Amino acid sequence: MTKIYVNGRFLGRTMTGVERFAFMVLDRVHARIVSGAEPARWTLLLPPGVEKPVQWTGFAAKNVGSRGGHFWEQATLPGAARDGVLVNLCNSGPVLPRRSLTVIHDALVYDMPGNFSRPYRLLHQSLGWLLSRRSHLGTVSMFSRDRLSAVLKVPADAIPVIPNAADHIDAIAPDDTVMNALDVERGRYLLFVGSFAPNKNLPRALEAFARIRRPEDRLVLVGAAVRSFAQNGLGDEPPEGVVLPGRISDAALMSLYRSARALVFPSLYEGFGIPPLEAMRFGRPVIAGDIPPVREVCGDAALYCDPKSVEAIATAMQTMLRDDAVHADLAGKVSARSRQFSWDASADALLRALKAV
Repeated sequence: MTKIYVNGRFLGRTMTGVERFAFMVLDRVHARIVSGAEPARWTLLLPPGVEKPVQWTGFAAKNVGSRGGHFWEQATLPGAARDGVLVNLCNSGPVLPRRSLTVIHDALVYDMPGNFSRPYRLLHQSLGWLLSRRSHLGTVSMFSRDRLSAVLKVPADAIPVIPNAADHIDAIAPDDTVMNALDVERGRYLLFVGSFAPNKNLPRALEAFARIRRPEDRLVLVGAAVRSFAQNGLGDEPPEGVVLPGRISDAALMSLYRSARALVFPSLYEGFGIPPLEAMRFGRPVIAGDIPPVREVCGDAALYCDPKSVEAIATAMQTMLRDDAVHADLAGKVSARSRQFSWDASADALLRALKAV
């Protein structure tokens, strides 16, 4: 029985979408181990000081080496995994092991290199190319598969797709105290969940909202670097009607999803796009940038707009806020669409991908 080792470096990092993907896919694999559906052959390899989640009793775990970071990943991890298959779920992994699967979530560092500092860009472009020659690759969407295939010269059918999902939020009880704290009214605000990264297209979303806003309307920004408006060319203060909650809990975010009029997701580029799935899980429609990966996720359950046009985004916002018929039509589609993705299905896709390795 082949041993399977997991690159556990992500367990020592802040939870973002990439880390969430790794955690949830492994959590569903763990459930199969506990039920006996998957052999107990999995070991988490961890940097010093990083601990295994206490609930993962079915995984073995081992702290290896004395240093962390890229050094640990490239110099220590290969030796610890030499007698099995290594799984890397968060965009990077050691280049030495040939029996490995590395999930690269998007081709952004190749397609939009200006988004990154030169050292970061060169490191990850080089790492991706080396891994494409040494490791088996996986990714999270058909769009990312096709882009990685094109830029790394790897056959698309050699890159399995292991999608994201959003059913983890079903276990999170919404904390509605956030509504009073932010002084926002149910159904009267649009919600943006993301960052100030250029591909998230926040400046155009803010300009669009300013064009169509009525006094009672709000745009709530969650996850953005609240203190960075000036550094990002957005002015010293947030525009009128824009609410900045800062860092909030998952429970508070679930409440904001549940009570929003719609999610605003005008991205210029994504590898997948988890926030639309999360919003749709609560029956909330989505205003989405019309780009292939978002169509792949949302299907016909979103109101699409040209993400490069402030006017198009503004028109979509106005329609979603004022047109109850359009809103109701989309709200009737979103729940079924979100349920086409699940972490159980993603775990199955990972296990199938490992058979090729």
